[in-house]
Amino acid sequence: MFKFTRFFATKATPQREPIPGSHQVPNSAGGFTWRVDDWARLDRFLILGSEGGTYYISEHKLTVENAEAVRRCITADGVRTVDRIVAISDAGRAPRNDPAIFALAMAAKLGDERTRRAAYAALPKVCRIGTHLMHFADYAQGFGGWGRGMRKAVGAWFNAKPAADLAFQLAKYQSRDGWSNRDLLRLAHPRAASPSHDRLFAWAVKGELPEAAADDPALALIVAMAELAKTTDVKAAAKLIRDARIPRECVPTQLLVHAEIWDALAAAMPMTAMIRNLATMTRVGLIAPGSAATRRIAEQLTDARRLAGARVHPIAVLAALLTYRSGHGARGGGTWSPVAQIADALDTAFYASFGFVEAAGKRMLLALDVSGSMGCGAIAGVPNLTPRIGSAAMALVTAATERSSTFVAFSTELTTLSISPRQRLDDVVAEVERLPMGGTDCALPMLWAQQNRVDVDTFCVYTDNETWAGSVHPAQALRAYRDARGIPAKLVVVGMTSNGFSIADPDDAGMLDVVGFDTATPPVIADFARA
Repeated sequence: MFKFTRFFATKATPQREPIPGSHQVPNSAGGFTWRVDDWARLDRFLILGSEGGTYYISEHKLTVENAEAVRRCITADGVRTVDRIVAISDAGRAPRNDPAIFALAMAAKLGDERTRRAAYAALPKVCRIGTHLMHFADYAQGFGGWGRGMRKAVGAWFNAKPAADLAFQLAKYQSRDGWSNRDLLRLAHPRAASPSHDRLFAWAVKGELPEAAADDPALALIVAMAELAKTTDVKAAAKLIRDARIPRECVPTQLLVHAEIWDALAAAMPMTAMIRNLATMTRVGLIAPGSAATRRIAEQLTDARRLAGARVHPIAVLAALLTYRSGHGARGGGTWSPVAQIADALDTAFYASFGFVEAAGKRMLLALDVSGSMGCGAIAGVPNLTPRIGSAAMALVTAATERSSTFVAFSTELTTLSISPRQRLDDVVAEVERLPMGGTDCALPMLWAQQNRVDVDTFCVYTDNETWAGSVHPAQALRAYRDARGIPAKLVVVGMTSNGFSIADPDDAGMLDVVGFDTATPPVIADFARA
């Protein structure tokens, strides 16, 4: 008998060939997977971005592919696209806001009339701070000029803020990436909403304080900044900073070498700024073992309400933890001696930044793709934060919630991992980094569980979907596992890059594709496993 099924079968097909009858397409590694639709890719781009590219796709190509998907979404339903941009940005689900700002600029310039109106109306929701507005202006320049709609929307952004809030924005974010508030105001030339707004516009454009500034409460911060610029006494400067709540960006550089100045700044420092400046506060001596400032800062870092209110993304915390524990900067040459209490607080803050997740109470296999492609690129452009590291951190959040979970790592071989959710996050990351790399076979978790008679309700595979090395597709391996074990097992594919592929069969209700490092991912996994 000639074994025709060696070459053509629906139950076991080499990953370098499409499953017969499926709609699979070649991925970037030469294997066959399913293509995610444009709306799913829009989500991936908004959350993960394209900075740094991947092992198989250059930054340029990945950005173009994602931008084309955004453009198709805008053409298909521009208002829906804007709504999606706003939902993800406003909820703080993405590590960085730049992809959302870029997509909004595309909608504002390339969409139809309804889409453009929706995009400009959404500007304050997506561009919440001055830096965001300058980025929007820069992105919009790539698709068109300053028309009436653009001028009106940017002018409204300035006028809609209460004068005191606007003063903070103008002072803290004076210029970014070649743009300044002066540039934006001169191009938009808005009519001031109040006399205080008029004085603030004059200061931003001309750099001079109007005579009436001293008597205008809305300009108190601007007046204090001018006074601080002339102050050389450290104690007097610290008092002025504390009393006027002057942000770090407005403090002269020569003052930022003093612990007393940083202590004054920390009193009103926003959470995101605090996380970014932990190393500096340690280097100048404010953060030290057993100090009152260290205890105070650690308490703030672990305050779940403050984390949620500040939209602190888990990636920001993870990046801060990895950098802080290393004792040296990723880009600069600064060094410091890490304080254990702060590292512990960041570890706690990472889990708290995801919010509460209700356990599904299911048996889960958390499978980390540690192949060569997962060790390249950077999530959201964070230096050294590869998809490989990110997947370990994401899996720990689910493991901390689900009592019955097992860790494995795979490339072309599978390794069981003795990881406990009680372990320190940075210790787990270091353990995963030591694992050898290789090719990619995303079917291995299901094959291993079947061969070893391990009961699993939900397989969570953290991967870039660039699988190619196996003799059977992951979807086929899952179905074989279901038949062999008599368990209606599910598969959740956690995509760790913004490419357009997935190993999840879209026609199988027991398979789900989600975006990695989305703050909404852990509860979605639990809900899907529970259903």
